[in-house]
Amino acid sequence: MSSLNALMVAIEAAMRKRDEARQALQVRVRARQAAQEQMDQLQDYAEQMQQRWGAHENQAVQPEVMYHQYQFMERLSHAAGLQTKVIQDQSIRLEAAQKALMACELRLTSLEKVVAARRRDIALAQTRREQKQTDERAALQFIGRTFGMQFQEA
Repeated sequence: MSSLNALMVAIEAAMRKRDEARQALQVRVRARQAAQEQMDQLQDYAEQMQQRWGAHENQAVQPEVMYHQYQFMERLSHAAGLQTKVIQDQSIRLEAAQKALMACELRLTSLEKVVAARRRDIALAQTRREQKQTDERAALQFIGRTFGMQFQEA
């Protein structure tokens, strides 16, 4: 019975770890989504800027303004590249969190199966003990009736 109690404590600890892993996964999912949203904003802004400057194609623009526009678009492109790396990093962390959660769930499931097997073993042992006691009582009653009759006859 003490091993069953120890297993129940282990299950509780495994449940806590699983819950923590689930929360960590949710944090990673939100971080990945936030990184993707920021990337989407950068891309939308770059498209808007491109459309704005595309509207000015037929107009005469000073070379300094064009130079600054190209520099700005280059920086925007660089920021998008950095954000891509952030998204990749978040994806790796998300995958690690998913694997950690799966490992915690696997551990918990394994412990629950062990507890179920132990409970079946305990129940089977109890059933066997009860059957043995019933058989012994029946044997004693049989012997008592058999010898009781012999003593009465003699």
